[in-house]
Amino acid sequence: MHHFKTISTYCSAIGIDVPKHPHFDIRSFEENMGKVKSNMPSFRHEFYAIAIKADGDGKAISGYHKDFPEGVTVFFNSPFQITSWDIFPNWSGYYVMMSQDFLSKSRLFDTLLDEYPFLKIDESIPFEIEQKDLPGILSIYEDIKEEYLSDHEDKFDFIRTYILLLLNKLRRILNNREDVKETEDKIRKADITLLSRFQKLIKVSFYPEAELEKFANLHSPTYYAEKLNIHPNHLNAVVKGITGKSAINHIHHHLIKLAKSELVQTTASVKEIAYKLHFESPNNFSTFFKKNTGTTPLKYRKNP
Repeated sequence: MHHFKTISTYCSAIGIDVPKHPHFDIRSFEENMGKVKSNMPSFRHEFYAIAIKADGDGKAISGYHKDFPEGVTVFFNSPFQITSWDIFPNWSGYYVMMSQDFLSKSRLFDTLLDEYPFLKIDESIPFEIEQKDLPGILSIYEDIKEEYLSDHEDKFDFIRTYILLLLNKLRRILNNREDVKETEDKIRKADITLLSRFQKLIKVSFYPEAELEKFANLHSPTYYAEKLNIHPNHLNAVVKGITGKSAINHIHHHLIKLAKSELVQTTASVKEIAYKLHFESPNNFSTFFKKNTGTTPLKYRKNP
């Protein structure tokens, strides 16, 4: 399966011109017709995309959502999400693509996945909108494109504001739908499933017989996010949203439980325990243990 790290490599792979800016792009579907590959097998990329198909035949599949509406459709692609499409060369509408670097330039997007859960990797469900809502959404895309093609030095400040306007507009439309409760339930169930998979993965990764890649960092949320095929930011948002604790907190909590068990129930040395739990050195392990328990490993062994 192809994996595209940048917007530029993605554009080259699907047959269209590379963007003017490495971290952001906006296109109309019309300008791509005749150039873009009409059939694209499953792939992943590392950026967000928000699209509206005003007209056209065929479908785009994001994640496990195979039911692509036939009418005016809003759909999303999230980092690391599996995507594919099979379309006819008659699409009209717009899409924007934006990297994590682009979004990180503004604090407006610090709580992106909390505020706009329809961007989450397993919850980005394509949905049909009413014809009356189409002009308002298209006008936002048109404003973004006009700003993007301008020579204003502050154009990306305006574009981020327009993106926020677009997201709020889509959220309002979704919240007014009769089936929004059903969608929220699906999101909640998917989040709980992801949390369960994350917690299980932490446990099995520290099993003595676990098969690990060379240089695997079991102390980092990024390792588990890659195993789960999602972005680390998404993993952290879901875990913290349900439990109130970050992904790294869950990893540290499990490490402390394992360390305490080893210290109380075995005669293994601090050095042996440190390497067994994948610390770089015994000193790193001792510092971590004391920071999280208030005492040293040896003192805890003597007085648990």
